[in-house]
Amino acid sequence: MHFPIALSSGLTSLDCCVVAGYFLLLFGLAWRVINKSKNTAKDYFLAGNSLGWFIVGSSIFASNIGSEHLVGLAGSGCTDGVMMAHFELHAWCLLILAWVFMPFYVRSKVFTMPEFLEQRFSPNARWVLSLISLAAYVVTKVAVGIFAGGVVFKVLLPELNFMGMDSFWIGSILVIILTGLYTMLGGMRAVAYTETLQTGILIFGSALVTIYGLSALGKMDGGDGSLAKGWENLRAVCSNEEEGRDMLNLWRPMLPEGVEASWAPVIEKNDEGKITRQAWYFKDKSQTSHYPWIGMLFCAPIIGLWYWCTDQYIVQRALSAKSETDARRGSIFAACLKLLPVFIFIIPGMICFALAYHGADGLQSLITEENGVKKAIASESQGAFALMVREVLPSGIRGIVVAGLLSALMSSLAGVFNACATLFTMDFYQKFRQNVSEQQLVWVGRAATFAMIVIGLLWIPIIQGKNGLYEYLQSVQGYFSPPILTVFLLGVFWKRMNAKGAMAALVVGFALALLRLGIDTAATLGVEFTEGSFLWILNTIYFQYYSVLIMIICVTAMIAVSYATAAPDYAKIQGLTFGTTSSEEREVSRSSWSWVDVLVSVLILLAITAAYLYFTG
Repeated sequence: MHFPIALSSGLTSLDCCVVAGYFLLLFGLAWRVINKSKNTAKDYFLAGNSLGWFIVGSSIFASNIGSEHLVGLAGSGCTDGVMMAHFELHAWCLLILAWVFMPFYVRSKVFTMPEFLEQRFSPNARWVLSLISLAAYVVTKVAVGIFAGGVVFKVLLPELNFMGMDSFWIGSILVIILTGLYTMLGGMRAVAYTETLQTGILIFGSALVTIYGLSALGKMDGGDGSLAKGWENLRAVCSNEEEGRDMLNLWRPMLPEGVEASWAPVIEKNDEGKITRQAWYFKDKSQTSHYPWIGMLFCAPIIGLWYWCTDQYIVQRALSAKSETDARRGSIFAACLKLLPVFIFIIPGMICFALAYHGADGLQSLITEENGVKKAIASESQGAFALMVREVLPSGIRGIVVAGLLSALMSSLAGVFNACATLFTMDFYQKFRQNVSEQQLVWVGRAATFAMIVIGLLWIPIIQGKNGLYEYLQSVQGYFSPPILTVFLLGVFWKRMNAKGAMAALVVGFALALLRLGIDTAATLGVEFTEGSFLWILNTIYFQYYSVLIMIICVTAMIAVSYATAAPDYAKIQGLTFGTTSSEEREVSRSSWSWVDVLVSVLILLAITAAYLYFTG
């Protein structure tokens, strides 16, 4: 089976008509939802707890599959192969949300994750987590989403220029305006329903990129253009032992080939002298290459569990469900969808590299050759997915996929805008202005959304200085996630943990995260630290090891302080931990699921296991 390949670049009139038609449909749906919305805080921030499982699952998936996947994940596939699939195979974390955390969240009847911490611990824990979350959203999701929109426009419409702005900035600003408009007006209800539409377009369009890309690769070296031949050629390029390429292996060695153990950090720099990769090497052979297996084994789950089980950005969709049954099934459905990115984002990035390796037109800027070995250029690879859309797809189909691209960017931003608005309004503003009307809360939420947009724009130059978008995102999340995961995980499983212990973990963890982020930002902007100094050492510790270090410190601090101070009042945390949940509450939760939910969850785990086995070489 093979497909016709488009050799022309750019968007045709047909493509533009398809994209325009999609946006008319999208904003038509948004307008209809906005007109049905009630001007109340519960409706604006939680869609009035009216979402069914299909909407919940689709919304979770669309919110997650955003800029970091279209730009960063596909770019990572182009440079490093399936290595980043670890983060996508974290669909099991959504099962933890569904089966472990959701019963506690539903019983607490909260708007936000920080509000849950207030019930479990104290108001101070709520405010600290809200502050951490807002800061993390600004430097990750908001800015990254805006940046990715600019990258897509730069690749697809490179000649676009308006009032001195190039296509990158035009794209960034357009994505903000279009997304911010319906998010501010419609709130969570508009976000969830538009994300459901965007999910279908995204999956269909991205699958077409994989199919047409494999067919194009199958034509190389006189092939028949079949998908099987394309996959064969992909394996030949990405698993080339002679050139030292092992892109179909999930696990990376602790030591790069030919590197000896030492106490000194190994630092790679680009032509401008800026650090691109760094790793701290230990004498006991606990050394690292780029994303070594020990970092993926211990650090990646920390980020995954934090993101899927405790992050407002994701959990808010489940909180908007009609019932615990819909929240659980929505999370399980999202776990099913979460298995797709490996094949619709990472694989297209690898196909892009393979096509460039074979000399395909329009893709030569992606690779460089060193000592006879062809390698992908990290900065250029961030546009790999958009390049595939531009170079491989035929007219018309290209328009559908561009619509999917923009859908993902917009859904990702819409979700974080609404999450930021919810956190600021419910966890800060309402606490200081307790007698405000429902309508005023809604307007404050809209103002908070606008503020996040402006701050995110100001952070874009920092991201532009990074080597890879996905690496930037994972490193920052690796700094912020340990203290948050610590207080939720220990808070739910260990009733003896108290408010003072939680505050110790949050404050210490947040301080360590800000310290490393500040050092990394300074290094990106060109600040050089004296070799051997404390700041130099912190800057050169591999980010995954630093994340695990923060986690260990936070867990230690929370346990030590909790046991050094008085136990919490167990009556006040009734139903919020396993140890304080009554038999009646357990029975209510038990009645909310059936054998079908269990079976689907088991099948998902089997699929994850199969993927790990296939990509372990």
